[in-house]
Amino acid sequence: MIYDYHVHTNHSFDSRAVMSDVCAEAVERGLQEICFTEHYAVNPVLPTYGHLDFTQYLAEIERCKQQYEGKLIIKAGIELCEPHYMQTQYEEALAHQPLDFILGSVHNMNERKLRLFLAQEGIDHYELYFREVLHMVQHADIDIIAHLDLLKRYAVGNIGNYKLSDYEDVIEAILQTAITRHIGIEINTSGWRGGAGEPFPSREVLQLYCQMGGELLTIGSDSHFVEHTGAEISDAIQLAKECGFKAIYTYNQRQPQAVALDKYYFDKK
Repeated sequence: MIYDYHVHTNHSFDSRAVMSDVCAEAVERGLQEICFTEHYAVNPVLPTYGHLDFTQYLAEIERCKQQYEGKLIIKAGIELCEPHYMQTQYEEALAHQPLDFILGSVHNMNERKLRLFLAQEGIDHYELYFREVLHMVQHADIDIIAHLDLLKRYAVGNIGNYKLSDYEDVIEAILQTAITRHIGIEINTSGWRGGAGEPFPSREVLQLYCQMGGELLTIGSDSHFVEHTGAEISDAIQLAKECGFKAIYTYNQRQPQAVALDKYYFDKK
């Protein structure tokens, strides 16, 4: 049983992958289920704005479901950009969309990309970033926090990685709020493919979440290229086990469904 719950195609502004090609790659790699999670924003100043057409997106998912029936389970998801802002607009845009799964992300700080945010001087970038994630978790209607410590992707070659001990209070607040609101976190494997050298979030944050009683956990490649579909999923499963998790989760109509890790296998192809 192999699942990838963070997948992008050309319905996202920053991917050129074709959905049917991604599905073919998933089958080739032995995946049982994937969830497409295209970027979406309602804020017109953000680069994500205006790219996704829900009618076209959902229609292509239906075509792929028919094409790969019996070979691959395909779910319809979305990755929302700062969904704690402009909440009314998000609610109106999503009210009638048949989505299985919603990721929430902080890709921008004060409507500026994280790389530009890091150029600001005289501030604690990680503290402000984690406070923004906390704000999202306190207010947004989401299922999973995407790449909880994403800032490190851009910071490792600049201000460096962070130490959990320096930000434990705010990270604990994020995790406790998520647990209280039945929001989960993901192991995002794209950090292994980039400069971060580790997944999002770190092993230490995953262990803390598990120790605090957090259970809702998904795994996603955050693929934007066909060849990254399902990438490092086996490593993420092993990490989840080592951190103490007993299950990962899939979603159907935004309802979590546990998959026991002792039944999880991955045949590398």
